[in-house]
This record gives sequence, structure tokens and C-alpha cells, in this order.
Amino acid sequence: MHVFVTGGTGTIGSAVVAELLGNGHTVLALARSDSSAGALESAGAKVLRGGLADLDVLRSGAGQCDGVISLAFGRDYGSPDALAQAIAEESAALTVLGQELVGSDRPIVAVSGTPWVPGRASTEADPLPTDGPVGGRSRSVNALLDLASRGVRSTAVRMPRTVHNEGKGGFAGLLTDQARRTGVAGYPGDGTQRWPAVHALDAAVLFRLALESAPAGTAWHAVSDEGDAVRDIATVIGRRLGLPVQEVPEESFGPFGPIFAMDQPASSARTRDALGWQPTHSSLLEDLETIQP
Repeated sequence: MHVFVTGGTGTIGSAVVAELLGNGHTVLALARSDSSAGALESAGAKVLRGGLADLDVLRSGAGQCDGVISLAFGRDYGSPDALAQAIAEESAALTVLGQELVGSDRPIVAVSGTPWVPGRASTEADPLPTDGPVGGRSRSVNALLDLASRGVRSTAVRMPRTVHNEGKGGFAGLLTDQARRTGVAGYPGDGTQRWPAVHALDAAVLFRLALESAPAGTAWHAVSDEGDAVRDIATVIGRRLGLPVQEVPEESFGPFGPIFAMDQPASSARTRDALGWQPTHSSLLEDLETIQP
């Protein structure tokens, strides 16, 4: 399959590109910068120059491929306005990509987050929350999945709070970055809230499986660790960086503060059973032991 990939140089995207190329697919990848283009070409992908806001470029990329994996998202989450702008840009991109595939029965795999359900681990059957600071992402993915009725094999891979590789990435990576800046390995609330996690290389396998075989209109959970206590995550970060570990105000984490404070474990039992996905790489707490001071 010739696959158009956006976001192909990120933590998830670079692993997805390698997974596709290593399993007989070819890749056309969106690249906004010379450095991204060089990294993609070195990996073995063909490059289509442009950014996520270049809707005509996205339409062209989808039009010349057998399937699409959409991973790109803005890099500025520092304020509510910046986060809202990134969500709006992603929504417009998904709309264009989906519309290009209408009536073709070609696959498109989008990325979203695992939902949170009070008192238990969320499952693939639980709906995505459409309110809150990132509710717009859920609405965009839901609209894409609705295209299943219009001849698009649209699916979504729901990612946990942390997608990690070599001790970096996801919410745990944001905790690490903040710890380096502030000199404290901090966590919001009492730290007993749980975050699910997955290694990027395991997540990449699930994206490939969904592209190849997942039925239209379905959602899957890329969850390896059902839920690690945030205090345990911060404890490893603090030990590796030689910093004190303590509770800090939720507001310290900007627009992500309310999400950081939620207990949000997630299950991937249905995904493993239906698609045969079996994570094999290190857990989050194991991977965080590779953080360098």
C-alpha cells in the first residue's frame, strides 16, 4: 500500500513511517521544513512539501495514495488560544483528507486520545468526551469516523496520555521538561491519579494494523500500561534528575492542568483480541529509567 503520512517525524510518526516501510508499504510523507524532509528521505520515504494548514497539498497527498495516516498536530500548547488554534488546524486537515477519500473505500487512520470514565478503565466502546480543552479533537475524529457511511474506511487509534521512547514523549515527557525548568519533579493533586501509556514502537504497529485491516468506523486503544500513578512517574523523574518530588498546583501545567489531574486509566483488551496487537517494548516506568540528568 502507498500511504500518505502527516506528522511523520514526531515521536509517533517516525515510528509509524519505519513500521510501514519495514512491512512492505511505501510512504509519501508531509514535510514542512528541510530538516523534516531530510529525516524522512533518510528513512526511505518520499516527501511532499507543505504544512498541515496547506489544504491543497493535503488533498493532493491523499489523492495519490492508497491510504492515509494523519498524525500531525501543532507544537504550541502554551496557552488556551494556541491549543485551540492547533485543534482548529487539525480539524480542517482531517476534513479535507476525509473528503478526498469519500466513495473510494480507502483507509484513513486518525489519532485521538483515550477517554476517561469515572471509577474504571475506559474501553474502546466508550465515547470520546467532546467538551473540555481538547474536546474539539474528539469532534473532528467523530466526524471522520462518520464518513464510514460514505465509502471511507475511517478508523481512529486512541493514544494514552504518554507515548514514550527512550524516556521522552507524552505527558510524562512534559513532567520531565517542567522538572528540568523548575528544579522540582512536580505532580498535580495527590498523585494517585493514573495515566495510561504505550511505547511508540508498539503504537506504530497498531497504526499499521488499523490501516491494513480495521473495519470502517471503528476506534482502537494503543494502551500497553493501563494506568501508572502520576506520583510514581514523578518519583522516577525526580530520582533520575536528582530533584525533589512534590505536589505542585494544577495551574503550573497551563491548559493541560485539568487533564493532568484526572484519573484516566484505559484498557486495550478489545484491540488486542480483535486486531492481534501485542505490545512487546518497555513499560513507561522502565523507559523513564533512561532519562539522563
